Amino acid sequence: MNGRLLVFNCHEAWIYQLRLLQQPLDIIVGLPGRHTRGWDEGMRPVPPNARLVTLQDVLANGETYDCIIAHNLTDLLDIKNLPGSRLLMIHLTLEGMFLEQKARTAPQEFRRAVAEFVGKTNTHVVAVSELKGRSWGFTDDIVPLTTDPADYFPWQGDVVRGLRVSNFITRRAKTLLWDFHQQAFAGVPVTIVGHNPELPGVHASRDWGDLKEIFRHHRFFIHTADPQMEDGYNTATLEAMAAGLSILGNVHPTSPITHGVDGFLSDDPAELNQYAHLLLKDHALAAKMGRAAQETVSSRFSGEKFRAGLSRSISLAQSKANAAVLVSA
Repeated sequence: MNGRLLVFNCHEAWIYQLRLLQQPLDIIVGLPGRHTRGWDEGMRPVPPNARLVTLQDVLANGETYDCIIAHNLTDLLDIKNLPGSRLLMIHLTLEGMFLEQKARTAPQEFRRAVAEFVGKTNTHVVAVSELKGRSWGFTDDIVPLTTDPADYFPWQGDVVRGLRVSNFITRRAKTLLWDFHQQAFAGVPVTIVGHNPELPGVHASRDWGDLKEIFRHHRFFIHTADPQMEDGYNTATLEAMAAGLSILGNVHPTSPITHGVDGFLSDDPAELNQYAHLLLKDHALAAKMGRAAQETVSSRFSGEKFRAGLSRSISLAQSKANAAVLVSA
């Protein structure tokens, strides 16, 4: 594969990973319903192999792409008349998405509608985790996230604070166990970074360089999540691990953290609070656990695994599209 890919602009951190495929990339910007109409430089720089385009330009030009990567049904409907193979990425659990959007449709009905639609359009479906794939009923193709410790600065941990990186926390309060977070880290200095207009004094990073500096200086990272609605990690968690931070959070079946090795996990808020204070006091322990976290993320979420996995997914999408053309011919 060396042709051009087309992807809708959503989940910038994930799209940035597509640079590993070393294929030219068109990214559709100017989409409604986002906090920024263009590419969010606060998340990642534009990938070096990419150009930003509008949906109108794409439809008018009629270019043929190796694969069109969508993130939701709206994306697929927008390019229904565009030729080429289609790949639908699943980034959220269906239950979590319905809760956040206050959807009134029953999840099982929506799940059936999605399955019918992707079947009719010969769209190949890929999930970023087993939990999310299972939530939607698509478990055949899982391509986990990736991050590379080489992309981050050497950890210092001189800012004696915990760190959490997340957007729209209060809207996702149940998914992210926000009440538990507040109990567990009461009295613990914690920096929150992200788009959170409901939280006074909380801001997003200026750019990826700024975010990497924030990771570099903080003592540990926090991720809490409801095991039914979200994984025990997200992109920011893997970034923190790559940057050399230990992870604190609730006990979760999909967490990559081994308790006492590369972080601490507990469902007892008071116990987790004690672990937080321990890391704030013990820089050497935080450094040791952070190095272990880097080893974990390197082995479990490598760039090579992502590149090989998504390349295979694109090939499967192309096979489905080609088979459909032969049947209709």
